[in-house]
Formats: sequence, C-alpha cells, structure tokens
Amino acid sequence: MEGNTVWIIDDDMVSQFAMTYKIEQSYPNYQVVGFYTVEEALTMIKACAETQNGLPNIILLDLVLPEINGWDFLEELENIKGRIDGLEIYIVSAFSNTKDRKLAKEHPLVIGYFDKPINKGSVDEMFDRAII
Repeated sequence: MEGNTVWIIDDDMVSQFAMTYKIEQSYPNYQVVGFYTVEEALTMIKACAETQNGLPNIILLDLVLPEINGWDFLEELENIKGRIDGLEIYIVSAFSNTKDRKLAKEHPLVIGYFDKPINKGSVDEMFDRAII
C-alpha cells in the first residue's frame, strides 16, 4: 500500500463500491482499500504505524458499524496519534444527525463530514486538500 492510498471503513458493500468507483474515476493515482470492520482497519493501521510504511493519505469512515463503531475507531487512533500525523479522516454517513456532525466538526482527527451517498463534488473537496 505504497503511494497515494485511501482507506474506506464501511460495513456496507454497496457504499464501499460506490465510493471506490467515484474515487477511481476521478483520482486513478490513488489506491483504494476497503475494510468492513473497525477491527480490520485498526489492526492494519497499527501495523503501518509501527513500520511507518503503508499508511493511507485519507480515511473515509462510516460511524455506524457493528461491534466497534466509527467513534470507537477515532478513540483508538488517539492512542497512536504521534505515529499517524498527516492522516486526513472524513466521516461519511447515511444519517444526517446534527449531534454527530457537531462532534465530527469538533473532533481533532476529523477533517470533514459528508452525507452518503457521496457525490463527485464531495470527492473533489476531499482530494483538493490531499493532492500531494
């Protein structure tokens, strides 16, 4: 997972496919990696942080996930924060919950919040910040 990488953490296969498709159409220089559980993503990000190799540039995170949710993922990331500097995390959720939007806006690791399904404008907004 070298180079420009986007991780999508979402348990919905259709959402993952749609996000991957939109990213690959507009930003083919990015590799997209999908995770269906927070546990999978945490295992991988901890391994990448240890070696400082393979960390993603961007994470698109759903909040509503089975067992461990998106907020739990962010809490776990705070424990390894120094080793993941520069990581851009965006919340992508199907629920327009005002409380979640406010929490996301105030969370130090979260760059932005987008509604599902994401559109090309949302993808461009994310990637305009991340272009290296």
